[in-house]
Amino acid sequence: MQRKKEYNKKRISPSVVAIIGAILTLTGGFFISYNYIQSKKVVAYDYMANIFYESNKENKDIAEQISETTETREETPVEEESDTYTDEYIGYLIIPKINLQKGFVDKRSTENDVEKNIMIVEGSNYPDVEKGNFIIAGHSGTGWKAFFNDLYQLTIGDAAYVTYKGKKYTYTITNIYKQQKTGKIAIYRNYDKTTLTLVTCTNNDDTTQTVYIAELQSVEAE
Repeated sequence: MQRKKEYNKKRISPSVVAIIGAILTLTGGFFISYNYIQSKKVVAYDYMANIFYESNKENKDIAEQISETTETREETPVEEESDTYTDEYIGYLIIPKINLQKGFVDKRSTENDVEKNIMIVEGSNYPDVEKGNFIIAGHSGTGWKAFFNDLYQLTIGDAAYVTYKGKKYTYTITNIYKQQKTGKIAIYRNYDKTTLTLVTCTNNDDTTQTVYIAELQSVEAE
């Protein structure tokens, strides 16, 4: 009888077990739903930003430290920028093959960050600079901010588009290569061409990054 009383004292009551189970369930649910909620926030933001961009584009004229190396190079003039800028999208990167349509902001904006968007790399040119290089970096992998997760599906000859200041820039991918993650990436391109460069972590490889070079083919009004 005494042993039975001791057992009853040590046994956890069903109500306590239920409370612990509920806490564990809620904690697990939070982590599972976080990425889903964040992805929905991005979709909603993109939707509203696209409406703003479409309604105002007629009235507008649009990580990793990256370095460019080449044996012979002529410097591309850096365009002058106004003292004012917006945190709203100033253009879009569109790659039909992987169903990517993602806006980008002014490179001086605090929203120009791979933790928030695709990012215009500091020192790159905007698409309207002749013989310039428009460099965009983005996350791949998992989670709501992995905007470049499907870039690995691209091959030479695939098309990419950029809309900026009421014009549509059409590019064709001409080179794809990998480099070790060392804090810098050498960009090998034809400096007689106007180019778009995309940079992201290599699919299923934590030690390298992949660089996609695309050359401008045409420019037309949107």
